Amino acid sequence: MIPAVTAVRMSGARDRAELPLLVLGPSLGTSATALWAEAAGHLADVFDVLAWDLPGHGHNRSVPEEPYDMAELAAGVLAVVDEVLLQRDEVGGSFSYAGNSVGGAVGLQLLLDAPGRVRDAVLLCTGAVLGERAMWEGRMAQVAMSGTRVMVAGSRERWFAPGFVERRPEVVASLLDALAGTDDHGYRQACAAVAGFDVRARLGEVTAPVLAVAGDADQAAPVGRLQEVAEGVRDGRLVVLDDVAHLAPAEAPEQVARLVRQHVLGEPEQASGSWHEVGLAVRREVLGDAHVDRALAGTTDFTRDFQELVTEYEWGAVWGRPGLDRRSRSLVTLTALVARGHHEQLATHVRAALTLGVTVEEIKELLLQTAVYCGVPDADAAFRVVQQVLLDEGRKQ
Repeated sequence: MIPAVTAVRMSGARDRAELPLLVLGPSLGTSATALWAEAAGHLADVFDVLAWDLPGHGHNRSVPEEPYDMAELAAGVLAVVDEVLLQRDEVGGSFSYAGNSVGGAVGLQLLLDAPGRVRDAVLLCTGAVLGERAMWEGRMAQVAMSGTRVMVAGSRERWFAPGFVERRPEVVASLLDALAGTDDHGYRQACAAVAGFDVRARLGEVTAPVLAVAGDADQAAPVGRLQEVAEGVRDGRLVVLDDVAHLAPAEAPEQVARLVRQHVLGEPEQASGSWHEVGLAVRREVLGDAHVDRALAGTTDFTRDFQELVTEYEWGAVWGRPGLDRRSRSLVTLTALVARGHHEQLATHVRAALTLGVTVEEIKELLLQTAVYCGVPDADAAFRVVQQVLLDEGRKQ
């Protein structure tokens, strides 16, 4: 059956219908308000922000008697989003989506079941499958016997990266209170839906742009689960947040909001600050810390002005522009480097392209295109360079 899902408006009433709609999904045992409030505060100036609560969670006190699966839960979310779109005079319109853990799984389900409705998605601390069925069944048995309060101590350890509990006790208390206040039956039903969720075989059907965000300290949804999503969908990219565990929107609200704005609106990695700051952040994102650190460590008085020029104008003023997403800029850059025969830079940018989610198949197609428009000798040399990079990276060819 399709469960009732409660909408939670998280942006002011003024002019919100003129802003693009962003839908936020919660994690199991949390409420939309406890999880997303701070991040939503950094999003409400550019989005009409709508969150939702699971049955028996937060503002949603409706708990169906019959069980539901993830597809039915996603249908319930779509139904409440359609009510909001009706109010916005956008019947059947599309929207952007960001969800954490179970909310991220719902996002994947929506991308599969309603592909024309979700424009783009940010999927945080989640995966195409979440844990083993036996684990979920054990958790359901615990809650059936002792209620959701029995989950509080373990969640305190599992949800947050080391040091966060001490730094932000008020955020932790709000989330754990939401867990303790969750309806026991509603929690168990959500567990059952997650236990039956596995869309790994269908990831290739997802065509909308997906940003997968992992916490480096997340044991519940480790980085590999998000990498699987980023590599499995057709247009995916992975970002790993330092010192973040399972509730990224609460642990790193400014970072999460910035990533959402960047992914959906194409904003630079740093929306404010000097071009040097923007460029350095983008340069690290695209090329990796190790490459940038080597370049900066090798800077001399003779080359310093050139390094600053590259950082500010190439990476800040150009790569930091919002007009093209990172993958598109990467493909354009590869083409230009093949055409000019800049093979050392080509190797560097092939590695960057792979990091940004460009697939090996896409790089091959790009090189075939360059054979026609740049010349067969240029493409032949480029194929050799790329093949060596793929060997060095251990990529399947």
